[in-house]
This record gives sequence, C-alpha cells and structure tokens, in this order.
Amino acid sequence: MDNKKALGAALLIAVAIFFAELIGGFLSNSLALLSDAGHVMTDALALTLALLASIFAALPATRRQTFGFYRLEILSALINGSLLTIVAVYVFYEAVQRLLNPEPVGGTLMLVVATIGFLANLGGAVILAKASRENLNVRGAFIHVLSDAASSVGVIIGGVLIQFFGWYYADPIIGILIGLLILRGAYQLIMESANVLLEATPIGVKLDDVVTAICSVKGVKNIHDLHVWSITSGMNTIAAHILIEEGETARTNEILEAVRAALKTKFNITHSTFQTECEDCSDELFCTLEPHKKAHHHEH
Repeated sequence: MDNKKALGAALLIAVAIFFAELIGGFLSNSLALLSDAGHVMTDALALTLALLASIFAALPATRRQTFGFYRLEILSALINGSLLTIVAVYVFYEAVQRLLNPEPVGGTLMLVVATIGFLANLGGAVILAKASRENLNVRGAFIHVLSDAASSVGVIIGGVLIQFFGWYYADPIIGILIGLLILRGAYQLIMESANVLLEATPIGVKLDDVVTAICSVKGVKNIHDLHVWSITSGMNTIAAHILIEEGETARTNEILEAVRAALKTKFNITHSTFQTECEDCSDELFCTLEPHKKAHHHEH
C-alpha cells in the first residue's frame, strides 16, 4: 500500500473512532474518553494534512519551486508535532481538574468504547507501519495513531479500576501518563522536522565520514566547501568543491561517478552537485583544461 492509500485508510479509521469516543464519553461522563476523542480529532486533522502533503509532494518541480514540493511533507510533520504538544498540554490541564474534583464515571461503557478504539488504532498503526520507516511525514501520522492506541490502553485500565474498585482518580492519573507519552513523541517529531528545515547534516550522517569516503576515491586529492543536508526525509543532498590530483583531470567524470556511487551506498545521498578543481589552475579564468573537464557537474 502506497503512502497516500495508507494515510487515507488511517484517516477513515480516525474519524470513526472520534465519533465513537465522543458519543461514549458523553454517555459515560468519562473525561478520559472525551479527551481521547479530542486527541483523535486532532489526529484526524493531522492525517488530513499528511495526506495533502503527500499529494502535493508528488507534483512536478516548477520554475519557482525547483526542488518541487517535497518540503510540504516536512512542514506537515512540524505542524503535527506542534498539534501533539497542544494536545498533551490540554490532557495535563484536564487531568489536574479531575484530580481536584473527581466525578463518577460509567465504567462499563467506558471499557467497551475504549477497547473498540484500541483495536481500531492498532489497525491504523499496522497500515502506516511500513511507510513510517521511510517517510517523516507518514511517521508523524504513525506517532499520532500510536499515541491514540496508548491512550485507549490507558482508558481501558482506568475503566477497569473505576468499574471494579470505584477509584475515580484513575481517570486523571492515566491522563497524565498519556500526556507524557504524547509529549515525548511530539518532541522527537519537532526536532527531526526542524533539523531538515534548518538544513542541518542529516541524522545518521557524520561529515567526517563523508570527507573520508570522498577522499578515498582514486584521483581525489582534497575537498572543501562541503555541505550536506536533506530536502525531505530520505532525500539527502550534497554540494562540494573537489580538488583533482595532478595528472588525473582526464578522468574527472569517472572520478565523480565513483564519488557519487560511494555516497549513495554509504550515506543514501542521492542528489549531488560538485565543482571540480585542479592545482594546475592558478587562476580559474586562465585554466588550460578543456571546458568539459573544468565545469560544474550535477546529478539529479
């Protein structure tokens, strides 16, 4: 199942859970269910954003957006993380209110609805699991669904404690634990999104290792003006000036192909822009190399 179909299926599941928990929350007077319904509604909006981002990301590049619309996925992931943070704060607030003023809750209905929500969320998580490992945007949606499943487990535990022991404090305590879980996922998502938007070195890529890999290619003497960043999740990019050894300039294209192959294999860098230089050229304007040997080399 491709990303768009997976996100669409997860969105339909989220909408169904929202209405089930909203109605069940009102009928049982369960703050946990009502809060989780609000959480699911936020997730449904986030899934909608993620789906729209995937659609826009498939659009071709234009003269103004020369890289296409890939960054929409990252913006969507950042918004998702921000929404998760807001949800966590809301859960904390409501939990404190219930700790101060506990109210009776219909445990049986709470248990039934929470169990249905948990099973439905597990289905949504399974649908998104594979794509979430390859795409930051889908990972944001996946975290939303997982947090919903965790919320449902908390509500189930709270329902058991209320139904069999009459302990109404279980509702807000479980809410606080759910809020902490949500906040942790939100922090990770925001940090990863910000890393891409700030064009930082991709997570898992060490710049020193990149330099070593390039300089180990026969014919490369040195490298400078090196930049490595991500356009979107899984799409790493590099730009650099490569100094070719004396006597190797005739092999420039061959050297660059070897560099690209090494970078793709070791660091998943699939887009590269290199400028080649040689020590024979004391001044670029009067270089004796033929034009095709002293030029900018690009790969898309």
